[in-house]
Amino acid sequence: MEKPAMQTLSASRERVFGFEVARQVALVVGGSLLVALCARIAIPLPFTPVPLTVQNFGVLLVGLLLGSRRGFAALALYLAEGAIGMPVFSPTGAGGIAQLLGPTGGFLLAYPLVAWMAGFVMEHGRKSFARAALAGLLGEIVLFTGGLSWLAVLTHSVARAFRWGLYWFLFAEVIKVMLAAGIAVRWQRGAGAQR
Repeated sequence: MEKPAMQTLSASRERVFGFEVARQVALVVGGSLLVALCARIAIPLPFTPVPLTVQNFGVLLVGLLLGSRRGFAALALYLAEGAIGMPVFSPTGAGGIAQLLGPTGGFLLAYPLVAWMAGFVMEHGRKSFARAALAGLLGEIVLFTGGLSWLAVLTHSVARAFRWGLYWFLFAEVIKVMLAAGIAVRWQRGAGAQR
């Protein structure tokens, strides 16, 4: 009599575990797709090879909503998708590995760390707008450290790297951080209210 009960319990646990794994995979894949969709909104600027995109907003939002580990995984998956030639990067670039080695490569390669940083800060404390904005700001610091460093290597000029990759984008990045923070906090409060 006990054996069937144990088998039923074991089968139930396996189903729950399988569902949870599928849910986590779906969240990671969904995060990478969100960033790919955000990358489609791009404005090329004539005075820099770095386009103005909504991609960074997507990266921050994924990190804030999914947390450090899943956010990192989603953006690592995004880079792998782009590296094998899937059209997930900004359409203004060369695509594939060439885009990872081009002027925006430093920004792209920093994405998993940006999502990790934003998620890590958000995970460790009260889910407030101030914390989410701080998490986004720290993520942006990681993003621009990677992007500007790579531009400086390519151009052999720190001044040109800042001219091409920072000054034109500051105002837009502040808006992206605030918007991502607002959406993340509202989403998490809504999810908490449903529990």
